[in-house]
Amino acid sequence: MLVLTRKIGESIQIGDDIEVKVVSVNGDQIKLGIEAPKHIDIHRSEIYQQILQENRNASKLTLDTINLLKNTKND
Repeated sequence: MLVLTRKIGESIQIGDDIEVKVVSVNGDQIKLGIEAPKHIDIHRSEIYQQILQENRNASKLTLDTINLLKNTKND
């Protein structure tokens, strides 16, 4: 892990397309601004983990559920 010290208004560059800027500091909270291309998804870590879990759950469909979906589609 790379650890950097930045002040308000300073930023870091990730590759050619992503810039992370320190917008403000208020007590123990830091506001970051992220500039990235629209095709790059940006999520808080806990939200990203929820998305991954939902995707894992969705991939565990049983054969019965798949057949039920097929039958519903044909009705």
